[in-house]
Amino acid sequence: MMPSESETESRDRAAAQHLSGLSWPQVKRLDALLSEPIPIHGRGNFPTLSVQPRQIVQVVRSSLEEQGLRVHGVRLHGSAASHVLHPESGLGYKDLDLVFRVDLRSEASFQLTKEVVLACLLDFLPAGVSRAKITPLTLKEAYVQKLVKVCTDTDRWSLISLSNKSGKNVELKFVDSVRRQFEFSVDSFQILLDSLLLFSQCSPTPMSEAFHPSVTGESLYGDFAEALDHLRHRVIATRSPEEIRGGGLLKYCHLLVRGFRPRPSTDVGALQRYMCSRFFIDFPDLVEQRRTLERYLEAHFSGADAARRYACLVTLHRVVNESTVCLMNHERRQTLDLITALALQALAEQGPAAAAALAWRCPAIPDGLVPATTVSYYVTPVQPLLARAHASYPTWLPCN
Repeated sequence: MMPSESETESRDRAAAQHLSGLSWPQVKRLDALLSEPIPIHGRGNFPTLSVQPRQIVQVVRSSLEEQGLRVHGVRLHGSAASHVLHPESGLGYKDLDLVFRVDLRSEASFQLTKEVVLACLLDFLPAGVSRAKITPLTLKEAYVQKLVKVCTDTDRWSLISLSNKSGKNVELKFVDSVRRQFEFSVDSFQILLDSLLLFSQCSPTPMSEAFHPSVTGESLYGDFAEALDHLRHRVIATRSPEEIRGGGLLKYCHLLVRGFRPRPSTDVGALQRYMCSRFFIDFPDLVEQRRTLERYLEAHFSGADAARRYACLVTLHRVVNESTVCLMNHERRQTLDLITALALQALAEQGPAAAAALAWRCPAIPDGLVPATTVSYYVTPVQPLLARAHASYPTWLPCN
């Protein structure tokens, strides 16, 4: 049965709600972000490459299409897109996520994306560097931070992350299909770059408020205006957190530390239980949990933000302690001990700030506070409590 005219119009309206045109200030910020040179640091004796994001997008796109792999569109995704739309959110951005929509129906297509990116790096080497003996494998070892390939029934994509010592990696993601590309509404934005890139290639006239291309943004969460309102007012909202890798637990704690709060209609207890359950399903043992925590903290709380590591870990400790229902008590306690040790280690790196540590370790103190003037010693780094031997048992319990 063919859909009725009213059903078609309703679907069109719903689809249109996902999209919104960018204002001139947003377009200007986007253009500046794509034009700012980003250093790609080489390991060993390899030189640092200085590359504008728009340059690498254009070179990679043209190279793929020359070799027969059509690029259906290029988008800016994640925290960088959120920053372009509303830079006052307090989230900032680290990685620059660039998404290429391509067909990855064969192993050859996956291989081609990697070969093209590595070949482009060769082109960006400074003048005077001998290229004769530099192989793709050498370039991968020198400049690639992370290389990921996912090929399942629902997800077909690859990721090449280029190294930056300050954590501001250029991440080139080649996507055929992906089940879910966002965690919360505030990181669900993608900005379509094609019109802006075409304008910069074709127009000799600089952009101005009266003369600039139309640029479209999309919210993968759903209603664009609603998601942007969440970003402006620091609201935490999501759908089906149990579908998110790791449940979105670390990002949720990150948002809380940045001053975001769940919207009033949210059942916070249920949300946190779903996130904790999925986190422990995806990261069932202490080694994986430690590795995941350290990588997340390094990616999101480095440099000027390092002082927030402790606050994020304290928040994580509280959420795990309140909301974990799928573990035996001894496993739950081991994870809490791990978070405690990492938090004290983060605190020690800040200097003589033992008051907060005492407050956390001594919940009986009124209001959880210890006057800073009463503490005069330094907290030394504490190693995570992983040394104890523990056997492997069938410890999962059903979640109610």
